[in-house]
Parts: sequence; structure tokens; C-alpha cells
Amino acid sequence: MNDTMFFQRDILTSDQFTKAEVGLIIEKARVMRNLVARQGTTDILKGKIMTALFYEPSSRTFGSFIAAMQRLGGGIIPLQGVVYSSVAKGESLPDTVRTFASFSDIIVLRHPTVGASHTAADATDVPVINAGDGPGEHPTQALLDFFTIMDRFGKVDGLTITLVGDLKNGRTVHSLLTLLSLYRPKRVNLVSPSVLPMPAERLQKAKQARIAISETDRLEEVLATTDVLYVTRVQKERFADLDVYERVKHAYVITPETMKHLNKNAILMHPFPRVGEIATEVDSDPRAVYLTRQIPNGMYVRMALLSLILCR
Repeated sequence: MNDTMFFQRDILTSDQFTKAEVGLIIEKARVMRNLVARQGTTDILKGKIMTALFYEPSSRTFGSFIAAMQRLGGGIIPLQGVVYSSVAKGESLPDTVRTFASFSDIIVLRHPTVGASHTAADATDVPVINAGDGPGEHPTQALLDFFTIMDRFGKVDGLTITLVGDLKNGRTVHSLLTLLSLYRPKRVNLVSPSVLPMPAERLQKAKQARIAISETDRLEEVLATTDVLYVTRVQKERFADLDVYERVKHAYVITPETMKHLNKNAILMHPFPRVGEIATEVDSDPRAVYLTRQIPNGMYVRMALLSLILCR
């Protein structure tokens, strides 16, 4: 596949990818991982500028995009806490985007409103990458999650993947389920409290793709047959009623005891931050790959995307 197919393209949703395109990104991410291990940096994006425009708090996504651009030799305009800038004076998202598009070659946007990245992309010809839009999507997280799964198993087809936690508001699981629908996993288990189910429209898309879906609120029933256990936090910031949050915030907690029941060849993933869903004692389990593989893979995938979008 031609690397230039991503040149100057927006990355807004997991729905935009074909199976072949995901494969290209994964292949490029492996190249970037080898490049970093071998020489640390390159200058392929020398002279290019990335604006990281983050209206919501972020550490890993923000940091990995910054590191990715710098390792590729490019420059950065790092804007986290945009609410304290001209936005506080009432500036619109399109105006802010147009302003920073005039300074840079690509914009990475995180925003609390679903669909904000589409609004941004409509406002400028500079490529826009969606780094999370409220409870909507997080396509680059889904790509790094997919990369992590492929790295461990070499495939997705035939695997049993269990998504656990806040499936209603968790943009990472929304995007990941979309990518999984391009493949043929054996089964996807959706485990959540009854008040936090996977949105119906996302569930319907997966079923239309002939993905075998199982919905339950009992994690223990699926542990033994799970290959990928993907845990998400319950997102306090998305709750209008904090009493409901308090009731469900620790509905699922992965402990060393839980891990005794998990398939011995499985992997445990989490997009972070965690707020009690995985006990720190689990970190030393070799199946826990969130710190050792998943988080580092974020930089490699984002290096891959930046290079594909900005290099001819």
C-alpha cells in the first residue's frame, strides 16, 4: 500500500479506516519503534509545526504527541488548558483552529464536545487529528490498543476480547470496538453496570459487522476464556448525578485474585488514567501490559500517523 494515501488527511474517527489502512499504520508504528530504539530521533519532519490544542486535561495523549513530533524533528505549539486563553473571552472553536492553523502544519485537538474534531476540520485545510472528543471517540488510542494486541498475538481474528467498565462514556472502547469490527474476533464481551452500557448505535454497528457480542454485568463469568481484558475507569466527569457515580465507581476492580481466574496467556490492558480499577499489585503480573507496552506504543503510533500525514 502506498504510504502517501494518508498525506494531508484528517484523522477524526475509527469509522474512516479500512483494514488495509490499519495494517499500514501498524507496520509504520513498528518502523518507528525500531527507529527510536536504534537512533532515538530523526529529522523527517524538520520544519513542520504541530499545534496540540487540548481543551480537556490530558497527560499520556498530550505527552506522547509532543514526544512523537519532537522525535520526528518537528516543532510544537503545546496548548493544554486552552480555557485559560482567548477561549475564556468567548472565542469560538473555528476561530481558534483557524488561528493556530496559520502557524502550524497539523492540529491535534482534544475537546469535551462530541464532534468537535469535525467542526475543527471544516474550519481549516490543515489536517486535524481527533485526540478525544468528550464521550465520543479516541481513534489514535484505538490504534495503539490495536497495535498492542497485534504485537502480542499477531492477530485479532479468533480472539475473545472483553471490554470492562464505563462502556457508555468510554471513548476508547467506542473507537476500539469500531476497529475490531473490521476483523473477526471470536467474541467481544461487554461487561458493565446496567447504567453504563455500550451505546446502542455502536453496538448495532458491531452486530452488523457480524461480531459475536455478549453483554453481562458479571466479569467472573468470562475471565477464563478471555484473551484480551481491557479495563476502563468510570468517568466521574461525565456524570450529572454524582450519587450514581459513587454507586458504580468500583463496580469492577482487578486484583491479584481476579488475575488467578484470567486465561494464563491473556493480556490485561487499560487506557489510563486508572482510579482504582486495577490494584497496583497487579502491575508486576507479566500479563499486565498497560505500563510496559500499551503506553509506550502510543508514541510509536502517533509518530506513524504524523509521518504519514505530513510526508509525501
